[in-house]
Amino acid sequence: MKMSSTEPISPSVAERELDPGGAFVLAEWTADAPAGAAREFVAPVHIHHEDDEGWYVLEGTMGFLLDGVGHVVPAGGAACARAGVAHTYWNEGPGPARYLLVMTPRIRALIAALHDEEIRSARSLAEVFAMFASELVADGASAR
Repeated sequence: MKMSSTEPISPSVAERELDPGGAFVLAEWTADAPAGAAREFVAPVHIHHEDDEGWYVLEGTMGFLLDGVGHVVPAGGAACARAGVAHTYWNEGPGPARYLLVMTPRIRALIAALHDEEIRSARSLAEVFAMFASELVADGASAR
């Protein structure tokens, strides 16, 4: 298997494309501890219509909302959002959480577009998600 570096999305992300041009991208990400009692989603609730996405928690505790059901996953645990499943995730706290994100190149491109000021200034958040076979879920702010 070839390993190649790709440019980080942000300073807190280390990323490896498992096989250039292949089906998966693996990123190590750190989510800061929540500032207060309120849950801070890493991403808004959304659906990838054609792509699966997975997480493996390395340190700390992560929370996941998968199809309307909340899950708390400690270090050593994993979560998966299959294509078509509304989802989001957050650091359950109290300290930083470090995790691996397994995604398709299309999801990686979506994340890059969401961080691109030129794209974001020209399009709404919903339009950016739609460009990558994904959908922003308007009423997804609460986890059970």
